[in-house]
Amino acid sequence: MIENIQKFLDDEFPQNNLVVEHTGGESSIVRKKVKASDHRPGNTVSGPTMMTLADAAIYVAILGETGNYGAVTIQLTINFLRKPEGDKDLIARCKLLKMGKTLVVGQVELFSEGKEEPVAQATASYTLPGR
Repeated sequence: MIENIQKFLDDEFPQNNLVVEHTGGESSIVRKKVKASDHRPGNTVSGPTMMTLADAAIYVAILGETGNYGAVTIQLTINFLRKPEGDKDLIARCKLLKMGKTLVVGQVELFSEGKEEPVAQATASYTLPGR
């Protein structure tokens, strides 16, 4: 399953530089290999980069449960909690909170690699067309 999801991400979103480390049990762990184009001044990672990772982590968790590649984000809210380190990968840990027939709600925490405190927290809702 992870191999199929990773291939899909690599083929469809190669610019995102994401690595699926886990999916299943209504959860996922996704790594963002931070590169120079993800930086903001002050050796930190941009907000849009963190939002992309949060969205991707919830999407990966959905794929791990449903295999529904047509899932569409309908809402995403993110709280930036502290400055991520620009020279470390970002790790997203996602848990799906609700798996309905047509609606999924997930929560994700983002961490700088090797750190215990999250740099951001997000929730998002997705629709599952045709399910």
